[in-house]
Amino acid sequence: MKSIQIYGIIILLITGACSSADINRILQAAGQGSLTEQEVGSGLKEALIQGISKGADLASMTDGFFKNDLIRILLPEDARRVENTLRQIGLGSEVDRAMLAINRGAEKAAIEAKPIFISAIRQMTIQDAFQILKGEPNAATDYLRRTTESQLVALFQPRIQESLNEVGATKYYGDLANAYNTIPLTTRKIDPDLNAYVTNRAIDGLFTLIAEEEKNIRENPMQRTSALMRRVFAAQD
Repeated sequence: MKSIQIYGIIILLITGACSSADINRILQAAGQGSLTEQEVGSGLKEALIQGISKGADLASMTDGFFKNDLIRILLPEDARRVENTLRQIGLGSEVDRAMLAINRGAEKAAIEAKPIFISAIRQMTIQDAFQILKGEPNAATDYLRRTTESQLVALFQPRIQESLNEVGATKYYGDLANAYNTIPLTTRKIDPDLNAYVTNRAIDGLFTLIAEEEKNIRENPMQRTSALMRRVFAAQD
């Protein structure tokens, strides 16, 4: 019964036919009489900020990317196609060094994404909040991807470039690409530019971690670290 009532809230919100009084009346019927629409929005925002903060913090640790099988950044596709050749001609250590440096660059830049995500969360409407609350396990992550990805790429790309330069990834990978490209009769060249590739993979990795945290909060009440979060997510249990 409660799930039907909550579903009714979402339908009314989507159609624009739901007033504050309507929402509160349905919430009261669902056993959540003291939970206002503002509290639903605030509780969901708390959960999102918690997930983003934890995900960004994990990614920005040493080995946050490199030793996490879910988000480790491999060499760009053109380099992966010829990786065996690179190792056969004695460039194996350069391959390993370049891949480690790429992940170090992503780790160093990951923390810069947090304020961009938080800015998007603060712009979330009550309609967004209710749809996310009763949506799929990754509904909040999908919302963030839709509303932040283009901005994130634009703002994150210069941070990635700085990080790649600082950890030597630009040099290591450029040396590797140039060494391969000078081999006689090589028909497929390696593009030495890493920036766009690492930016996109780093952002994908952050969204993957945020989706994991969102799932934890939805499924595990112990992950709901405030009273408001516990009340709001009780509506979906």
